[in-house]
Amino acid sequence: MRDHQAEFRARGASVAAVGLGDPGYARAFRDESRITFPLLVDVQRAAYRAAELRSAPLRHLLRWDTFTAGRRARAAGHRQGRTGRNPFQLGGSFVFGPGDVDRYAHVSETFGDSAPVARLLAALGR
Repeated sequence: MRDHQAEFRARGASVAAVGLGDPGYARAFRDESRITFPLLVDVQRAAYRAAELRSAPLRHLLRWDTFTAGRRARAAGHRQGRTGRNPFQLGGSFVFGPGDVDRYAHVSETFGDSAPVARLLAALGR
């Protein structure tokens, strides 16, 4: 998302992330990943439950797509840092608003399953 933030802004959108760690963990992640958008902390996982995001079972570590996603991330220069409070929590990507409107939702099925940026941008319209 960091690399596409200008594209979202050009369409009148703001980007934010929600993480599970404590504020210290979030600061370290923000500094390490060099993100400039808001990084919110959800220690109680309330947003994750509200969005019905799942946790991956241990066997997901052995899935081929997990290896592929890890290889792709390493090739792009990303490294696995310290894991957070619940390393098996899967994520999601959402486009909301304006108003009380859900424009797009992607619920991750496994590690590395992220919404394509093109779909997030398309949900914003032109």
